[in-house]
Amino acid sequence: MPRPLGELEDAVMTRVWKWNRPVTVREVLQDLQQERTIAYTTVMTVLDNLHQKGWVRREAEGRAYRYEAVSTRAAYAAALMNDAWSQSDNPAAALVAFFGMMSEEQRQALRDAVRIVQGPEETREAPEARQQEPAEARQEENPGAPQDTDGR
Repeated sequence: MPRPLGELEDAVMTRVWKWNRPVTVREVLQDLQQERTIAYTTVMTVLDNLHQKGWVRREAEGRAYRYEAVSTRAAYAAALMNDAWSQSDNPAAALVAFFGMMSEEQRQALRDAVRIVQGPEETREAPEARQQEPAEARQEENPGAPQDTDGR
């Protein structure tokens, strides 16, 4: 599984992901220099290390290289989450704790993602299954929600 990127590696990869095209060391350097003082050789070394680790591929262009991301930032984040989750001795508790840290917008994004992964058939079945749930379970799931007049 992937190791988290270091601070400078992340700063470089952020640009590679954001630009979504092959980039040169000089392009990354010029953008990074807007935020910090950094040497050309440092950026070149970081990109070479990212290439060695398999995060970017490179293609020679004259005496330089153009670097391109191998995967997306979303795939990187997903791999990190999967790695952290798989290392837990209680994955369910880890998920509950993680979900508890999420904002309402993040929880909605999670619900949307689950719907996408489940696909249309399972999504269509979900309301029927939900109607068969005991009222207490639904109320525990969303304690602030008003109950229907029939006790649900």
